[in-house]
Amino acid sequence: MADPRVGKVGGDALGTMKTTTLTRVETHGWLGMALGLLAVPLSGATSGNPLPAKPVEGRSGMVASAHPLATQAGLEILRQGGNAVDAAVATAFALGVVEPNASGLGGGGYIVFYHAKTGKAEAIDYREKAPRKATADMYPLSPDGKGVLNKASTVGHRACAVPGNLAGLSLALQRWGTKRLPEVLAPAIRLAEEGYPVTKTLADMMNTYYDRLAQFPEASRVYLKDGLAYEPGEKLVLKDLAKTLRLIAARGPEVFYRGEIAEAIVREMAAGGGLITREDLADYQPVVREPVRGTYRGHELISMPSSSSGGTHVIQLLNILEGYDLAALGHNTAAALHVQAEAAKRVFADRAKYSGDADFVKVPTAGLLSKEYAAELRKGINPEKATEKVAAGNPYSVMSGNTTHASFVDREGNLVALTQTINLFFASGVVVPGYGILLNDEMDDFMPVPGNANSIAPGKRPASSMSPTIVLKDGRPFLSLGSPGSARIITALPQILMNVIDHRMDLQQAINAPRAHCMGGAIEVESRIPETVRAELQSRGHKLSVRGAVDLHFGGAQAVMIEPGSGRLLGAADPRRDGVAAGY
Repeated sequence: MADPRVGKVGGDALGTMKTTTLTRVETHGWLGMALGLLAVPLSGATSGNPLPAKPVEGRSGMVASAHPLATQAGLEILRQGGNAVDAAVATAFALGVVEPNASGLGGGGYIVFYHAKTGKAEAIDYREKAPRKATADMYPLSPDGKGVLNKASTVGHRACAVPGNLAGLSLALQRWGTKRLPEVLAPAIRLAEEGYPVTKTLADMMNTYYDRLAQFPEASRVYLKDGLAYEPGEKLVLKDLAKTLRLIAARGPEVFYRGEIAEAIVREMAAGGGLITREDLADYQPVVREPVRGTYRGHELISMPSSSSGGTHVIQLLNILEGYDLAALGHNTAAALHVQAEAAKRVFADRAKYSGDADFVKVPTAGLLSKEYAAELRKGINPEKATEKVAAGNPYSVMSGNTTHASFVDREGNLVALTQTINLFFASGVVVPGYGILLNDEMDDFMPVPGNANSIAPGKRPASSMSPTIVLKDGRPFLSLGSPGSARIITALPQILMNVIDHRMDLQQAINAPRAHCMGGAIEVESRIPETVRAELQSRGHKLSVRGAVDLHFGGAQAVMIEPGSGRLLGAADPRRDGVAAGY
C-alpha cells in the first residue's frame, strides 16, 4: 500500500531504468549554492522548475552532476589537486549515497576516458555479471510468454547480478587517477554518516516505490521513516553504508569481493534464495575495452562498446540521420521528428536482434557502425509515411572481416564520461543487513528466454543502453555527455548532439529542448512539442504518447563543453533531474 503522505510521481516512473548523469571539470567550491538548492523542491517526474536559461561559464573548471552534494564532492577532490578522474570517482561514490535509488556499490556501469596529451581513449566495463548458477530459463514466464512471473527478475534476491561498481571505479582510479581510494571516498563517507536533506525527486521515488521498500524489512528500516516515505527536506542518515565505505577505505576492494562484506552479501543471498556465491564475488573483474568510434558532421564520437549496446546504436542512429538536412527540416518539426522516429525504429530492431555481451556472442559491431549500412537502412524510410513494422537489417552485408551518468573535463582537456546504475529505481529492494548496500536487479536486463544474443548465461553481462560519450571537434576535446533513461538514452543523446551541431543551440538549450522517443510503437513526446506538430505526425501514421512538459522519463543529461576558439568551459544540467552545473 502506497504511503498516503505523498502523491505519486507524475508520468510512468515505474519500469524506468534510473541512472544518473553528471559532468565535471576541475572546479572550486559552492557549498552555499548547493545547500540553497537543497532547500527548495527539485525536479520530479514532471519538473516544476524553470528551465535554466543558459549554460554556466568558467575558465578554470566546471562541474555538472545529478545532485548538488555529489558535485560538491567532486569539487572537494579537485581543490585538493585531483584530476578529472579523481573527481569522477569521488562524485560517483557520493551519488551512491545521495541518489541511492539510482546507483551505488550494489550496481555497475561504464566509464570512457580520453587523454588529451596522447589522444588515446579507453573504456572500462564494470557492468554486473550473471551468477554462475544462472541459467537461460531460470525465470518462469507469464502465459503469453512476454513477461516474467511474480516480478522475479526485478524484485528480490534472484534478480541480483554480481556487482561491479567498486571494482570498476577502483580500476579507473588506479589506471588514470592521482588520488588514493580513501581520499576519494571521504566525501561519500561524510555524506552517509552525517546525512543530507532528501530532495523532492528522492522523496517521490521513495513514495512511488514504497511497496517495494516496505516489502523488505532492511530496505524499510534504511529508506523509510517510521514506515513512511521521507518528506522533502527531511534528513536521511545512512550509518550502515558509512561503515561499509569506511571498511573499503581501510581495506580496499578486497573486503567487498573476498572479505567481510562479501560474506554479508552471501549470507543475505542464502537467506533469500539468491544465486550470488563467494566464488562469484571473488572472481569478478572489470574489463578494459577499446571504445567504439564514429563521426557526425565532422565531429568524432567516442563511446562505450559491448557489453553496452548504447554507444554502438547512438552512432548508428546518427549515421542514418546524417543523410538528412536536419537544419533545413527545422527543430522538432513534424518532418524532423518523423525521420528521427523512423531511423530509431530501425536501430532498435537491430538492437533487439544483435546486441549482447561480445565476450559471449558475435556482435556485428563494424556493420552496425558502418555509414554504408546506415545508407541502406535510410533507403527504407518513407519521408511522408510511418512504417508500421520494422525488421532487423543485415549489418553483416557490409562487414569485411544504455542510470547515473557523469561527464568530466579537467584543465588539461582530459575527458571522462561515466554512466552507472542499479537498474530500476531502488533496484531489487534487497539491502544487505548491517552494511547498507542496495543490490541491483540487473538480471532483468537479460532476455528471459534461451536463444537470444542477450539470453542469460553464467558470467555474462546483460546488454545495456548506457552510452557515456565523448566528442572531439577538429581532433580536439569538445564535449562529454551522457544520460540515464534506459532505452531512451539511445535517442536522447543524438537529439542533444543534433541540437548543438545542426541547430546551433547552446549547451543548456540543447539539454532543455523537448524530447521525443520511439522504439517501434508510439512516439513518446513531451507536451511542449506543439499540438500542430503532433497532429501532423498522426497524419503521417504515427501513434503518439504525450507525457509531461519536462519529464524525467526522457532522462537527465549532464554535459561539459570546451568551447572551440575561446577555450571557455561550459556546463549544463538537465532540469528533468536534480542536476546542477557550476564553474569558476
